[in-house]
Amino acid sequence: MTNHKFRIRAAVLGASALVALSASTASADQLILDDLIVDGSICVGQDCVNGESFGFDTLRLKENNLRIKAQDTSNSASFPTNDWQITFNDSSNGGQNKFSIDDIDGGRTPFTIEASAPNHSLYVDDGGRIGVGTSTPVVEIHVPNGDTPTLRLEQDGTSGFTPQTWDVAGNETNFFVRDATNGSRLPFRIRPSAPSNSLYVNTDGNIGFGTASPEAKLHVLGGSGGAYEGLRVENNGGSYVTFENNSTGRSWFFTHENAAAGRFIISRDDAPTEGMFFEADGSFRVGGDGTAAQGGMALDATGNLTIGGTLTQSSDKNAKMAIVPVDGAEVLEKVAALPLSAWTYKSEAEAGVRHMGPMAQDFRAAFGLGHNDTTISTLDTSGVALAAIQALNAQNAAQQALILELSARIEQLEESAAD
Repeated sequence: MTNHKFRIRAAVLGASALVALSASTASADQLILDDLIVDGSICVGQDCVNGESFGFDTLRLKENNLRIKAQDTSNSASFPTNDWQITFNDSSNGGQNKFSIDDIDGGRTPFTIEASAPNHSLYVDDGGRIGVGTSTPVVEIHVPNGDTPTLRLEQDGTSGFTPQTWDVAGNETNFFVRDATNGSRLPFRIRPSAPSNSLYVNTDGNIGFGTASPEAKLHVLGGSGGAYEGLRVENNGGSYVTFENNSTGRSWFFTHENAAAGRFIISRDDAPTEGMFFEADGSFRVGGDGTAAQGGMALDATGNLTIGGTLTQSSDKNAKMAIVPVDGAEVLEKVAALPLSAWTYKSEAEAGVRHMGPMAQDFRAAFGLGHNDTTISTLDTSGVALAAIQALNAQNAAQQALILELSARIEQLEESAAD
């Protein structure tokens, strides 16, 4: 009966006959040196019985320790030889009810399903999508849950590194990253309905807040038509922002002072007590330690400007146009007619500070100088004063010449009278 396949029909030698045969020849292995086809169902195991009811089962394993072992007998170099086993439940008392795939040679169990696992605990659809708890995954990995579906990343210390556990999860409140090791803190959260591009990291490393095309290392794009708060630094004390130049080793600080004064200060790292100082009352100081006495400049909230040096204003001829000569005599005449008063600014009423000079309205009416009739430029008052001085100088020179001429005549008359 060589060179052909055995076909054992269930009607001739059914499962019960096989069991009986194995029982009667328990001491002898059955060796079939050809293909074997069973037209019917097979029951294998110590608890198979005569008249086994198979239902739709084609192959049934039936005993108290069920295993299917694949033993690779390859012995040529470089050929894989690993043995594998499918294990149905633990064999020990109180063990797990499970289905496992065991790596026999590696002594590992890479895959296990516990009994009573929910429907579709792991589901791979025809598109390669994986469902964890769903048979209808709509993305590559789909994890539905009634309350806060979560992915845990646990560094368990087995490789010598400090144990640390992170959770990535989401619910109706937010999407978040949880530091499960350190008190379940939530260092990163996104609220539902957050606008598109709330946080965007571009390919060049630029970060956009509200924009998908950040044009700087940090680009904040506001979407409102009115005022927009683009940055807030909040602290229980002072706070500051540092701008550091790694090439020069110099840094500038934008500081909200951690002191009762609460000033806003712009200063450099090598002179933290010098720079620009914005006071809480609205005054502004620059240079030295922020006082005019130290060579700086102080502009108080009422508009008084005090400088510790000189005031220099632009008067470059190349910066000017419509240049015409001035009639000094006319200017002197207007100066003579210009009303002058002593007065106090309303903002300085409590201090009782007095000043002297013309009113801006009178000055503008007389000379037509300046931006408006409520302010007077010191450059204009200097120019008017110089023109008036030149006119007085011309008058003085003429009078001196007249005096000299009259003195000469008197001297001649006196000489004639003496003769």
